[in-house]
Amino acid sequence: MSVTNNLRNTDILTELCRILEERKAAGDDSKSYVASLHQKGLNKILEKVGEEAVETVLAAKDAQTSGDNSDVIYETADLWFHSLVMLSHLGEDASAVLNELARRFDMSGLEEKASRNKH
Repeated sequence: MSVTNNLRNTDILTELCRILEERKAAGDDSKSYVASLHQKGLNKILEKVGEEAVETVLAAKDAQTSGDNSDVIYETADLWFHSLVMLSHLGEDASAVLNELARRFDMSGLEEKASRNKH
């Protein structure tokens, strides 16, 4: 049975964050892509986030033309993954982002944008 059949969506994020922390702590970059990113440092992780963001944008443009969303979903998964590695490197995890999104439920996008100008 696949992971997605066993876990709810929030559980998937929680489990992924747990695995990312485990791999970061293990530190053996010869056996773990995540550990190798952490060993290379924040700039390498940010490079990957940027690369995946560009690939996601291009896939979305292609999806609009083709009507096939499979590549944009794949690239978005890569973007989310590398964003979670970035957060992990900075001592955060998906819960911080989920909490921020939850905070925004009771305000309009325009209110949220205006509140950023006050900080």
